[in-house]
Amino acid sequence: MTSVPPGQPPVPGTALLRLVEVMDTLRVSCPWDRKQTHESLAPYLLEECYEVLDALESGEPAALRDELGDLLLQVVFQARIAADRADGTGFTIDDVAEGIVAKLVRRHPHVFGDVTVSGADEVISNWDTIKAAERAAAGGEPGSALDSVPFGQPALTLAAQLQRRAEGAGAPAGLADLAAGPAEQPVSELGAELFALVVRARAAGLDPELELRAAARAYRGRVRAWERTSRG
Repeated sequence: MTSVPPGQPPVPGTALLRLVEVMDTLRVSCPWDRKQTHESLAPYLLEECYEVLDALESGEPAALRDELGDLLLQVVFQARIAADRADGTGFTIDDVAEGIVAKLVRRHPHVFGDVTVSGADEVISNWDTIKAAERAAAGGEPGSALDSVPFGQPALTLAAQLQRRAEGAGAPAGLADLAAGPAEQPVSELGAELFALVVRARAAGLDPELELRAAARAYRGRVRAWERTSRG
């Protein structure tokens, strides 16, 4: 068990090591934890992501801290399950951490290398260039800037991410006008309008998913107020 010498402040990351230890114990000693798989935990992973977002929107730091802990557990749990595999495809939580550290260092040459940038916009541009090179190295060809966009995410977020990726790759802005010209797949008038609203939101510097969530909260408040009034 990890510990801190008396009189010394805790070393950052010490509690993370304790979490790994606890997860190891649960995986061996708890019947429920022992039977879990990557697939069985998938719904919890998605649920915890949404709960983190709810806590973030609530503006309550304590709630955000707690929900981030629940999300962190899912990462550690998934890695612990992977570590049990004996078919050569397993990996550990250290492999996960080392992978993201290597990626961050590789994609921040202006911090860890000798590249000079003029500001945040150039950082993003360099990031996109490095990611494109990574895709080419992995697949042996340039591939598409949209290859890694997950289509399982909410539609507004998906549309915004596709637009960002396409713009970063230099795609003409007119491609986002789904109401203009023929399309490879049929798009309803409503669908084209919704996609155009995402374009408008991003042009205004707004996140369309968060804006709709804010509108939904406002509507919830109105309905609850109506319910209280109607009950007399």
